[in-house]
Amino acid sequence: MESRRLFLPHSGYRAGSLTGLRAVAALLIVGTHAAYGTGQLSNGYLGALYARLEVGVPIFFVLSGFLLFRPWVRAAANGTSSPSLRRYAFRRIRRIAPAYIVVVLIAYGLYEFRDAGPNPGHTWTGLLEHLTLTQIYQPVYFYVMHQGLTQTWSLAVEFAFYAVMPLLAALLLTTICRGVWRPGLLLAGLGCMGAITVVWLSIQHTTDWLPSSAGIWLPAHLVYFVGGMVLAVLQVHRRRVNPAITGVIAVLGFLAVSTSIAGDVTAGTEALWQNLTKVFLYVVVACSAVAVLALSEGSGFERLLGTRPVVWLGEISYEVFLLHVIMMEIAMSSVLHWPVFSGSWPIVFAVTLIMTIPPAWLLHRWTRPRWMSETERSTLDENDNTDADEHHRQRDVAPSGEQPGDRGPRRRRVLTTSSRGT
Repeated sequence: MESRRLFLPHSGYRAGSLTGLRAVAALLIVGTHAAYGTGQLSNGYLGALYARLEVGVPIFFVLSGFLLFRPWVRAAANGTSSPSLRRYAFRRIRRIAPAYIVVVLIAYGLYEFRDAGPNPGHTWTGLLEHLTLTQIYQPVYFYVMHQGLTQTWSLAVEFAFYAVMPLLAALLLTTICRGVWRPGLLLAGLGCMGAITVVWLSIQHTTDWLPSSAGIWLPAHLVYFVGGMVLAVLQVHRRRVNPAITGVIAVLGFLAVSTSIAGDVTAGTEALWQNLTKVFLYVVVACSAVAVLALSEGSGFERLLGTRPVVWLGEISYEVFLLHVIMMEIAMSSVLHWPVFSGSWPIVFAVTLIMTIPPAWLLHRWTRPRWMSETERSTLDENDNTDADEHHRQRDVAPSGEQPGDRGPRRRRVLTTSSRGT
């Protein structure tokens, strides 16, 4: 069969900036937890801004949807085979399980001897539920929440998306698009899929069909992953955005979601329209943040997030996410000796990071896949059928007319594909 060469932009620099965005998302999550722990959420509009730093979680979700769906989209656009399900499953489990299991065991061992107040999840049943990431499926999550692992509800949601993502890809690309590259129809299907979140939240608010914990299940957050999947389609379809305008949209969305239209951050409940408004604005902020990197090139934001210190922090962002709640509790009670809901937000934020980053780096070193770095894994996610050895060989193959040593951010690499592609 006749083959042709498909030129793809070299993705090393972009993959680095996407890894840097993980650092930003992790810092936002640490920041909102520090604000909650120091009682800052009731501090008017500033407190609302602190509370909405939780948008770091939707940013992580959008990144996952974008990176994980893109290999399927590229395969559909090029007319090549879909990614290996076995390799996909292995990479996802290998990426999250080792560090997570270590932290869960540390948390349960530590709080066996440490009193941090009510800790309903500190039971053998709770340990099993946390190890299997099923803790969020109890009727009331608050009753099974562990004090050192409160943030892991989002990891359970992420894992649920990992499990269903190949099924969603098959539904969209094989059933709806019938194996033909039809980006318009694909985007329409994604739009319908994103509407599941609206329906789910509406049912939860207006009926008693679902338990209270259903608000943190995957359907309640599916729209964020779908937003990332939409960005994957747009990138493969070669659509671009203006980074300056997109950045302004992200900032305005964040300022808007911090107002009362998205609900009172100190209230226990919110109206349905406020919840949906909050979700919509989070989608705007998170998708805009990723779009600046995924659908444009050479922006100042991309260069900043692609710097080595930011990328390094992004590489250990998962471990920072896992450890920071434990470290924050120790910092407040044993280092700073501040009761909960008191103290200085900047100091708690800084001390938590100082205490979290070194063990996070060690945990990353001990549990990461040995054959490649985080940035290389992000690059490989763009072509899930390419193994590590082939990836390293391709990095050293320069297109005609370019010397192997020319490694600028705009370097292009060559892949050979079937002529069935577009």
